[in-house]
Amino acid sequence: MKIFAVGMNYPQHNKEIKNTLLQQSVSDSADRSPVIFTKADSALLKDGKPFFIPDFMGRIDYETEIVVRICKLGKSIPERFAHRYYDAVTVGIDFTARDLQKKLREEGQPWEICKGFDGSAVIGEWISKDNFLNIQNLRFALDINGNRVQEGNTSDMIFSVDRLISYISQFFTLKTGDILYTGTPVGVGPVNIDDHLEGYLEGRKVLEFNCK
Repeated sequence: MKIFAVGMNYPQHNKEIKNTLLQQSVSDSADRSPVIFTKADSALLKDGKPFFIPDFMGRIDYETEIVVRICKLGKSIPERFAHRYYDAVTVGIDFTARDLQKKLREEGQPWEICKGFDGSAVIGEWISKDNFLNIQNLRFALDINGNRVQEGNTSDMIFSVDRLISYISQFFTLKTGDILYTGTPVGVGPVNIDDHLEGYLEGRKVLEFNCK
């Protein structure tokens, strides 16, 4: 199983982190490429298991994202056929060691250790994509301790789900069970011990776990 993730895929989040990649729509990004990174399989955290905050890594931020599940083998997939290669969606958390990420960026180093550490890829309950009319119009949100801290809509993505799958498949053969984190909207922030996180997809709770 491979875990793919996308950085800087929502314009307002890009401004939030003061990045220069500030495209306003998918059409504006026709000559751009997505920012793709991977996480180790040991990063996967599911079934409501607690997230143990690695305090030696400094500030750990939540990034709430729509996640899709790959359902068939594919390589160099045309964008118009990409919808055939995933069958379910959920809400996930891409945990990021923010202090470490800043240091790595300043040094021009890769992101793996600040993004792919154990437990950093949380996923909720999978929902068949057939339950939704349009993958590019899904509302999702995160509550922490009963307070709404982040919400977004996939219509705001710079690169659509289908475009991401097509792009990634040029470099990696996609296999059944691979998953793709599609980027986070504005509103990221730190987690703390004893925080209770709940993720929602179109108003339905699909994710719930605690930080330890």
